[in-house]
Order: sequence, then structure tokens, then C-alpha cells
Amino acid sequence: MTQDGTLPRARIMGVNVSAITMADALGAVEGWIARKDRNYVCITGVHGVIESQSDPRLMAIHERAGMATPDGMPLVWMARKLGYDRTERVYGPDLMLRLTALSAEKGYRQYYFGGAPGLADRLRERLAARFPGLAVVGTFSPPFRPSSAEEDEEIVRMINAAKPDIVWVGLSTPKQEYWMAAHLDRIEAPVMIGVGAAFDFLAGTKRQAPAWMQKRGLEWLFRLLSEPRRLWRRYGKIVPHFMLGASLQLLRQKTVLAAGSKRSI
Repeated sequence: MTQDGTLPRARIMGVNVSAITMADALGAVEGWIARKDRNYVCITGVHGVIESQSDPRLMAIHERAGMATPDGMPLVWMARKLGYDRTERVYGPDLMLRLTALSAEKGYRQYYFGGAPGLADRLRERLAARFPGLAVVGTFSPPFRPSSAEEDEEIVRMINAAKPDIVWVGLSTPKQEYWMAAHLDRIEAPVMIGVGAAFDFLAGTKRQAPAWMQKRGLEWLFRLLSEPRRLWRRYGKIVPHFMLGASLQLLRQKTVLAAGSKRSI
């Protein structure tokens, strides 16, 4: 955390990614709850960075986020190469588990918004059993189609009536980021966190990559092999695009540093 209390950001291919540790992320969320601030958190992986390249709206949403956590190891490695040496991976499912444990201890109220029909209820059952005392004050799985203005107003009313401290949003990228940004001034909870597939992972409906693959930045490969028909287009685009974009950014940085060194001689 910087001297003025803000979280440092590493600009990766134009996207401001929070160069933080898990402890930083937990402290920021607890601070927002204590102060009754309103913020949203983007759990930012390579997918979000690449989508932002052609989506100025999504780029701006990341810019305004209270945090944009480095969800994948490629972003952690990139942040470190850019000079943010203490950056750790703040993975969506891990952040959700750590905050859920804190919530059971400190009484923070949870709301689960998103997922296929029944998934949020299954998630509530699993986490409530794992963390006794956890207060889950509501769940809702919205339709896959866009909600009407009347439906959206009812969703906002329902969430606010439950008075959650944390609204977990599981709608996938970029849909969850659009939703959080559009509802920041309407949802009264201190924090909304877009965790995507964490609902499935923690409810036990999808398998997570083994730890060794996560540490080596190969989670995308595990997910591709698990759901090839759904994900081959996504990863066929984002993996080479990120590798090229990140390499060019580091090359530009190296060129600028070299030029600066020559001028100082």
C-alpha cells in the first residue's frame, strides 16, 4: 500500500492491475466495510486484459475499480517485471474463501448473485457448512437474457433489503464487470466482487486446475482441456495476444530505460 493509503497499480497493456498481496486485498475490503464505502472489485486475469484492448468501456471499468486483483500468474509475473516485486496472485476463489472465513468470524453478511439456476443456493449450502456462523442473507440467479428495467429495479430492491456487506457476483467477464459498474450507485453494500467461475469451483460443480498448473500459469490449459468446445475460441485468441502484447510492452520499457541511461552518461 502506498503512503497515502491507496493500492499501487501496475499498468499492464493499458489496464491498471492492483500490484498487491492477499493481505492487502483483505485489508482493503475490511476497510470499505468499516467505513461503509461503496466499491467494486474486478478479479482480473489475462482474459479481462485482452477484452479491454478492444472494449474502452471495460478498460474504464477497471480504471474505476476499488481493486483490480491479479487473478492469474501471468499478471503477477508481468507486474514484477514492471517493478512491483511484492505482487502476489489474488485468485478469485482464494479471495472468496479468505473473506468468507473472515465473514464467519466477524459477522459480515454475504449475498450471492449470479450463476446458473440453483448454483448460488448450492454455494450457500457448501460454504455455510464449511464456515459455521456464516451469514448468507440472500441468493439470486438472474436470467441469461438482459433484465428489463422493472426486473432490474426489483433485483436492486431485493439485494438492498437484505443489507449485505459483500455482494459476490458470478456472471463471467465482462458481464459481471458491466453489472457492478452500472449498479455501484444503486447497490448499498460496501463492496461487490466479481468472481466468475468461483461460484462453480466452490460449489463443487467444476474442477479447479491442480496447484502445480496454477503456479506455472497453466490454468488456462486445464480449463481448455476440461471444456474445449466452449473455450477454444477464447484461449485461441487471448493466449497469443497477451504473450505478444506483454512482450512488446516489456521491450518498449527496456528501450526507454536504455535511452535514459545513455542520456545520463
